[in-house]
Amino acid sequence: MKKLIACVLTLALALTAVCAMAEGSLTFSWWGGDARHEATQQAVDAFKAATGIDVTCTYSAWSGWEDKMSQYFASDSAFDVNQINWNWLYNYSGNGQTFLDLNSVTDYLDMSQWDDAKLGACNVANAQQCVPISMTGRIFYWNMTTFNKAGITEVPATEDDLFAAGKAFQEKLGDDYYPLHLGAYDRMILMVFYLESKYGKDWADPTTSTLNYTADEIAEGIDFIKSLVDGHVIMPLPTYYGANGDGATHQSNEWITGKIAGIFEWDSAASKYQDALDEENKPGFTVGEEIKFGDYNGGFSKVSMGMAITKTCKNPAEAATLIEYLWNGDGAAIMGSECGVPASKAGLATAQAAGKINELVAEANGKVMSFVSCQLDPLFESSDLKAPGTGTYQEVFDTVDYDNKSGADVVDVLLDGMSAVGYTV
Repeated sequence: MKKLIACVLTLALALTAVCAMAEGSLTFSWWGGDARHEATQQAVDAFKAATGIDVTCTYSAWSGWEDKMSQYFASDSAFDVNQINWNWLYNYSGNGQTFLDLNSVTDYLDMSQWDDAKLGACNVANAQQCVPISMTGRIFYWNMTTFNKAGITEVPATEDDLFAAGKAFQEKLGDDYYPLHLGAYDRMILMVFYLESKYGKDWADPTTSTLNYTADEIAEGIDFIKSLVDGHVIMPLPTYYGANGDGATHQSNEWITGKIAGIFEWDSAASKYQDALDEENKPGFTVGEEIKFGDYNGGFSKVSMGMAITKTCKNPAEAATLIEYLWNGDGAAIMGSECGVPASKAGLATAQAAGKINELVAEANGKVMSFVSCQLDPLFESSDLKAPGTGTYQEVFDTVDYDNKSGADVVDVLLDGMSAVGYTV
């Protein structure tokens, strides 16, 4: 009889917990493209059906998203659960003021599914402020349909290959065909990749953001980017802006039709760039190789994005349960690789079993993770540096292209901008 009473009490407590959870409601925000929106909404709908927890979703494209979110964070009015960029931990919660320490909700979120090193990258102010959705880095993507028209049958693997492609494109296809396009932020990332390949050191200390390069070394990196423009390897920024404004490369007519035949992008972006190509060019889309510009493997990997719970969330247990479902549980079979290859071991296994890992994304991610050797510091992606149109990176590379300036002419502009956001230079 006592056992029966104990079982009834246990069941009653469990039902009470479930009912209490079902009564909770959440708000959830993310950014991305249409495919990510669709997958996330489907996964949230499945979560709601499984748990009875109501979730109100807010999502958009990336453009303008951080500005909007920064206002929410500053006014303590942000959503309960948020997809965040890694550097937001430092920008908006450097003292642990914005995001919940997820160690407080481990009854609902299995933290053991993430490697210690990946979790460590999200531990700021002695608090586990998010879990990583995926890890990412940059790699080259090539349209080999256009390369073949220029008489090139292999993807560029060396610096010499890049310059040879620029010459071949101009001579055989014409002045309006380019092997590669890089926006201002892309140029900055490739410049750092180049310098890390030559000198074998991080761009800056990953904890203190103390710059590891001299002004002369940085000027050399800027001149490398300029040489790609001069060698017809990358499209000049004035040419691109004249046709597309500040529109994204994958939406440009030049990319869609193969006049721009390469990009240096995040590994998670592979399918976005392939899908944008027209029917003639789509079969030629190829994940390239990382290019070794010196004696070292340059480039960095980083937390692509994380999932965080705000401290203003009134239902943190339910919020943690949502994250658990999406990235460790059944929702991972719906999310697949829409946010990159899952960093959670359980999430990856679930997505693989469901056949939802995009092969291109997996190939790109594997190449990045097996090559890059450097770490990223939290200030590199500061909005004052990388913002399209207004950021310091834009100012530097616009000046190089529009005014035909050298690295020595503009290096102080870059250093001043970096100092202004907190770098020690």
